[in-house]
Amino acid sequence: MPNDEWIRTLADGRRVKFTNQELADWTFITAQIEGNEVVYSVVLTNVENPPSREEVERHFEDELKRSSNPAGS
Repeated sequence: MPNDEWIRTLADGRRVKFTNQELADWTFITAQIEGNEVVYSVVLTNVENPPSREEVERHFEDELKRSSNPAGS
């Protein structure tokens, strides 16, 4: 699965588009909340096995939790 893209609905109702792109010797993963211009992205190097969808989603859990609370508290 060299390139994967999917949408998950979070418990609070927000929809998030995730991508997982495998390149030559690294993997590029992203998360974008629907209607939001901010894209959270990470480059993973030295990856023997590409991350699963669940691993990609877990990688962005903290950012997505923070973005659900605009006051930052």
